[in-house]
Amino acid sequence: MTIHKNILSIACMIAAGGTVFPLGAQAPQTSHDAAVNRNLNTFNSIVKNVEMAYVDTIRPKEAFDAAIQAFLSTVDPYTVYYDSESRSELTQMTTGELDYAGIGSFIMQRDSAAYISAPIEGTPSAKAGIRSGDQIVRVDSVNTSRMGSEAVSKLLRGVAGTPVKVTVRRPYVTDSILTFDIVRSKYAEPSVPYRDVINGNTGYIRLTQFIANSGKDVREALEAFQKNPAVDKIVLDLRGNGGGLLEAAVDIVGNFVPKGTEVLRTRGKDASTEKIYKTTRTPIFPDIPLAVLIDGGSASASEITAGALQDLDRAVLVGSRSYGKGLVQSTLPMPYDGLLKVTIAKYYIPSGRLIQALDYSHRNPDGSVARTPDSLTNVYKTLHGREVRDGGGLKPDVEVEWGDISRLSYNLMKDFWIFDYANKYANTHPSIPSAWDFEVTDEIYDDFKKSIDPSRLEYDKVCEELVKKLREVAEQEGYMNDETKNAIDSLTPLLTHNLNKDLDTKRKEISEYLGAEISSRYYFDKGKLIQDLKNDPALKKAEEILSDKTLLSKTLSPQNQTETSK
Repeated sequence: MTIHKNILSIACMIAAGGTVFPLGAQAPQTSHDAAVNRNLNTFNSIVKNVEMAYVDTIRPKEAFDAAIQAFLSTVDPYTVYYDSESRSELTQMTTGELDYAGIGSFIMQRDSAAYISAPIEGTPSAKAGIRSGDQIVRVDSVNTSRMGSEAVSKLLRGVAGTPVKVTVRRPYVTDSILTFDIVRSKYAEPSVPYRDVINGNTGYIRLTQFIANSGKDVREALEAFQKNPAVDKIVLDLRGNGGGLLEAAVDIVGNFVPKGTEVLRTRGKDASTEKIYKTTRTPIFPDIPLAVLIDGGSASASEITAGALQDLDRAVLVGSRSYGKGLVQSTLPMPYDGLLKVTIAKYYIPSGRLIQALDYSHRNPDGSVARTPDSLTNVYKTLHGREVRDGGGLKPDVEVEWGDISRLSYNLMKDFWIFDYANKYANTHPSIPSAWDFEVTDEIYDDFKKSIDPSRLEYDKVCEELVKKLREVAEQEGYMNDETKNAIDSLTPLLTHNLNKDLDTKRKEISEYLGAEISSRYYFDKGKLIQDLKNDPALKKAEEILSDKTLLSKTLSPQNQTETSK
């Protein structure tokens, strides 16, 4: 099956008139090369014969797209082909800038209609007054009231500088139909959406992607902190950051370690391709206490940054285990203006370890790839002798339990109860205190509870289901007698869900989501992030460690690894 997929995908380019660029010898001199050449010829023949003999007309684009994806799926998830229509996705990944102009809003589909999920701060839609929850009912002369989000998004896109008339239906206001004249523009999502001195003396930087400007953005934030004498520690937040440009990671590490420090080295198929990356700038903060926040969404360039700072004993890693991506990609030009993003190397951080969690060259019989267990990983040493391991991502120096979201909170978010209430609140309250000062008061929470229709709210009532199951099993197993029945009957009212009680029990958790959503209506993503930071266990732990020189030294000491990790 794998061989068939390989033939199919590569040969599709031949059939389309393209060129295959060999990465090895010019002629098939090995058994592997001979097998590839033979299979290419076989597939080419299959395509020609099906095209000539098949009873109906084949759809070449769909067939070849499927063939390419099938082949690349046998390699790894990071090797991707972009045709001329989709290569803008790759541009956005490296620059943060969209290939087209638009109004600057996230759009979602709900009930077969398109809604504004959130306008982006500083974009045309935000400046015009578009709000979260607005249903897009018309774009220019096109009625979009029953159109999905994809179709509406296409109508909103266009050439930068061109006008578009957007009509929305806004809930919870008297004049619900509003029309906005907007001029389309290109925009780029910033790699540092939030930076500030928080809690009086902590320089906090939220970095969400590694793109061309990330090094510059982080450096500007650090230079601002440098001018503030109150700043005595820095927290770099890489949670949820899936990575990006390797060079940006090296640049950012260079702000904290001596010039010329090795950050990583990459190795491809051939040993001669090894490349060493070192810092090239004088650090801004060579000594200031530093923490890096990571989680399962921190990957690739995020792991290079965090891993290098950990290996060099320059920063404390706080949070949960990172994703585990130790592979490097590059792009190759393809026929007809396509691009192939292909894995060309593995990277090794200063201790010498490779943190790749999945070995795609060794698959299970079903084609799946298992994560490397800790028992099979190898021990390496940091600069000062602390033990660290390869494989399976980065293990933080201090682990934090995030906790699980309750079923009630999950359904309040999933089914838009919190989203809708935030829209109602914003459309009936012209202002709120600053994002740091805003709180969900008793009055706000009680009003939120009243907005919920118990007959429409669906959430898993686990206790009730377990009692029901217990009764069924007792019947089936022959344990149901008067004594058992009475016991279960007495247990039932104790475990029957009461929505009002459940909302009060989970108030703290629900209020955090509700406060973040309301704050975002006034202060965009920054408002939501600030609300999250107010109750962030990782940030609190990082500040606690960085504020105590003895504790910081102990955390980074080889003799106290086991104790501090707990």
